[in-house]
Amino acid sequence: MNTLKKCLPDAIVVALFAVISFAYFLVPVSQGKILFRHDSQAGVGMGQELTEYEQRTGEVTRWTNSLFSGMPTYQISPSYNSTDGLSAVMAAYHLWLPDYVWFLFAYLLGFYILLRAFNFRQSLAALGSILWAFSSYFLIIIAAGHLWKVMALAYLPPMIGGVVLAYRGKYLWGFIVTAVFTAFEVKANHVQMTYYYLFIVLFMVVAYLVQAIREKRLQHFLKASGVLVAAALIGVAINISNLYHTWEYQKESMRGKSELTKANSANQTSSGLDRDYITQWSYGIDETLTLLVPNAKGGASVPLSQNATAMAKANPEVESMLPQLYEAVPQYFGTQPGTSGPVYVGAFVLFLFVLGLFIVKTPLKWALLAATILSILLSWGHNFMGFTNFFLDNVPCMPSSAL
Repeated sequence: MNTLKKCLPDAIVVALFAVISFAYFLVPVSQGKILFRHDSQAGVGMGQELTEYEQRTGEVTRWTNSLFSGMPTYQISPSYNSTDGLSAVMAAYHLWLPDYVWFLFAYLLGFYILLRAFNFRQSLAALGSILWAFSSYFLIIIAAGHLWKVMALAYLPPMIGGVVLAYRGKYLWGFIVTAVFTAFEVKANHVQMTYYYLFIVLFMVVAYLVQAIREKRLQHFLKASGVLVAAALIGVAINISNLYHTWEYQKESMRGKSELTKANSANQTSSGLDRDYITQWSYGIDETLTLLVPNAKGGASVPLSQNATAMAKANPEVESMLPQLYEAVPQYFGTQPGTSGPVYVGAFVLFLFVLGLFIVKTPLKWALLAATILSILLSWGHNFMGFTNFFLDNVPCMPSSAL
């Protein structure tokens, strides 16, 4: 009875998250509408040959000729019998909610688990989760169809929550939460996103080490670290089939080392993608202001005519004489090739972040500050090429076109 009473507030919050997620997507869910997602639609086209082959033969092919010069299908949509059980557990974690709805639900619940691991009371943890989940970027990538990235971002906070639990002395819960969400995270199949988030974990581990040395609790630190290593290995081992085949294939892809290299080319890395490709979607230095002011760079890459505020101030004479002008001028004027919208956090959240730097006394705040600064510097890409080159040349990295 006491256990039930203790868990009841958390259960209420989980139910609230499900209601919020349904409410946000109420119209498309209730009317049977499907959200147009560019990358998802492209994926349907990529898989058309596979679908036709299966319909014709009843067999699943592991190769397609419709992409590049041909490639394995397990890189398009990984599916292995060894992870069927894990997929069932993930569906249960999402409460078997429909698409779109469970994306938002997973954002909310994942960050809630992290804040509860930090011992936030339920009401504050719920509020923090809502602030997190409704950051603009998380909703933008749903609309863009970056679903593996959605899942990776949803499972990272609870995975870090497991780390927090272990270093707070709750070894069993730390082990369970870390193992489960490491398995979820790797199953999300966005290795690059996971890799860069591991820098946060690294900085946190260093902070906990400093704290353990100060408090002369090094034995506790080593025990917690051992628990987390074991949990991480289990999470990775469950997904070893996909990881192995991805590692094997990348050596033969454009992300592997090329036999054709340009002598003394400053654009080429020692292996993998060229620097221009890696930094193609670099965030402008001044564009970082969108964390505070969403339209500091105009918003999304859509025609100015779609902006009601701008068109209310448009010159009627110009509009009547050159109606196509406002269709040709994009709202976005940043340095990226294009964007579906700004990365907006909010003035209130940034205020709390700065306030926390003064209130929080543990070394953990410096770890989170360092991770924040690193992520911003890396996001600048070719706009801060000295740092980017140092990182590419000296740090084992997972390069992409959106470093």
